[in-house]
Amino acid sequence: MSMRSLRGIAAVGVTAAMLALAACSGGGDSSAPAPADDVERVYIEAVSADPTSLNPQFAGGPIPLRFGFSVLGTLVELNDGYEIMPGLAKSWEFSEDGSTVTLELQEGVLWHDGEPFTSEDVKFNFEEIMPLQTFGKPLSASIASIDTPDETTVVLNLANQYGPFLAALSQQALVPKHIYEGTDYVTNPANMAPIGTGPLMFESFSPGEQIVLVKNPDWWRGDFEVDRAIYPVMTDPNARMMALQSGELDAAVVDPSQQDQVEASDSLELVLRGALPQMVNAGFNASLPELSTPELRSLVFAAIDREAIVDLSLHGLGEAATTVFPEGMTWAVDNSVDFDKSFERDIDAINAGLDAAGYPVGADGTRFTLDIRYIAALSDVAAAAEVVKSSLQDVGIGANLLGTAEPVFMESVFAQSDFGIMLMRSVAGADPSIGVVRWLTCNPNRIPVSNPSGVCDEQLDQAAAAALATLDQDERAAQFRTLQQRAVASAHWLPLAWTHGSNYTVSSVRWEGLTDAVGQTNNPPWTHMTWVG
Repeated sequence: MSMRSLRGIAAVGVTAAMLALAACSGGGDSSAPAPADDVERVYIEAVSADPTSLNPQFAGGPIPLRFGFSVLGTLVELNDGYEIMPGLAKSWEFSEDGSTVTLELQEGVLWHDGEPFTSEDVKFNFEEIMPLQTFGKPLSASIASIDTPDETTVVLNLANQYGPFLAALSQQALVPKHIYEGTDYVTNPANMAPIGTGPLMFESFSPGEQIVLVKNPDWWRGDFEVDRAIYPVMTDPNARMMALQSGELDAAVVDPSQQDQVEASDSLELVLRGALPQMVNAGFNASLPELSTPELRSLVFAAIDREAIVDLSLHGLGEAATTVFPEGMTWAVDNSVDFDKSFERDIDAINAGLDAAGYPVGADGTRFTLDIRYIAALSDVAAAAEVVKSSLQDVGIGANLLGTAEPVFMESVFAQSDFGIMLMRSVAGADPSIGVVRWLTCNPNRIPVSNPSGVCDEQLDQAAAAALATLDQDERAAQFRTLQQRAVASAHWLPLAWTHGSNYTVSSVRWEGLTDAVGQTNNPPWTHMTWVG
C-alpha cells in the first residue's frame, strides 16, 4: 500500500474519531432534553456523498429519501413487505365507486417550529409540491379537487382512478405550507434545512463534512432513545468499512466485496430487511441488427450466467432473477413466469439458435461484438459486466466493456442510444407501475432511467395502462400477468439478479435494534433502537 493511501486512511480515521468525540460531548444546540444519565445518545451513519437536497420532493436518490423520511414525514408508510401503514394519516377510506379518498389525520401533530400540522398543509402539498416530484405528478393529476372540512380531515375528489395511489403517496414527504407558500419551492432554503414533523430535526449541514440532526421532543409517535444523529460524508467505501470495524460508525453502506469482513465480525451485520428489493438489470438496444428481434435478444439473455453474477459479482448477496417482478411483490408476481425455463442456459441450443439466425462464428472466433455500458463507480455492476462478457464468450459473442461516470452513461444510453447491452442497479420500486414497469413500456422520448431499448410492445403497453387506471388490486394483478408474459416474450429488458448487497451494514457496539424491520423503508428503526453505550 502506498504512503498516500496510508495517509488518506489515517486522516479519515481521525475525522471519524473526532466526530464520535464531538457527538459524545453534545456539541451544538438542541431543544431535546438530555438523558437522565447525562450521556448524549448519538447515532452515527456515514453517507457516501453530499446530498444535493435534504428534501426528496426535489431530489432523487437514496440519500435525500433517507433524510426526508426521518425529518419530514409522509401521510402513509410502506414497509419492506409492500404493506401500506398509517403515517401522518391515521386512516384512509376509498368510496365504493372509487371517486373519493378520505384521509383522517393524526391529532396534535406539530411542525418542528411549533406550528400545528393541519389539513391545509396536506392540501397545499397535493396541489403545489407533489406535482413537482416524479411519482407525485401523476398522483396529484388524478385529483380533481380537495376539501378540508376540518383541521384533521382531507377529502380527495378523484378525476380518475390511479392504481398505485397509496404506494406513490408513501413516497411523498410533506413540507409546511407556512414555510413554502409564496416562495420558489425548488430554491426555498428549507430544502437544505428542512422543517418537518418527523422524529428528527435538522441542526446543521457542513458540505463535505457532515449533516447533524437532533431529536424532536414533540414527535407525535412519542419518545425514543436517539438524542442526535450525525451523518459524516465518507466517499471511500474502504474508509467506511474501517470506521465500522473500529466502532466509530453505527451504520454505512459498504462494498459487497467487503461482506466477508462483516461476516467475520461479531459486532457487524448486513441488514437484510427494511429496504425495497434492488436488482441488477439488463436492457438491450433493439436498433442494432444483432438485437433487433425477440428471438435474438432471448438467445443473448439466455447466454448470460445469472447464477455466476450472484456468486462472483454480488458475492452471494442475492439470488438469480427468475421473475420480472421481485417475489416479495406477491400479489403482482406471475408465478407461471420462470426464466430458468424461458431462458435456459443451454450452450449448444443457444449456439444453434445464433447459427440459424444468420450469425455464424467468424474467422476471429466471434459472431458479433456488443458494447456493454455500465456506471464504473458501481463496483457490483462493474463486476457483473465482467461476468456478462465471459458468459457471451461461451457462445461466440464478443463484448467491449465501457464503464464510465454516471453522466456519460446516462447520455450514451438514454440520449444517444450508443450501447449494445445496458447494465444498471436500481430499486424495484414501491409498486410495479412506478417501478419495474417504466423499464418495459414504450419510451419514445427516451426519458432517462426508463426503457432504453427502443421497443414498443402494444400488448405490454395496454396492460400497463390498464393496471394504472384502476384501484382494484385483482384487476391490476391480471394486467400485470399479461405484462410479465409480454416482457419475457419481447426480452428487451429483464432483471438479472435481485440483490441486498448494497443494504446498510450496522454495528451493535453502541446500539441494539438496528436490524429490526419496522415502519417506512429506507429509514432507521428509530423507535426500536436501544442504547448500549
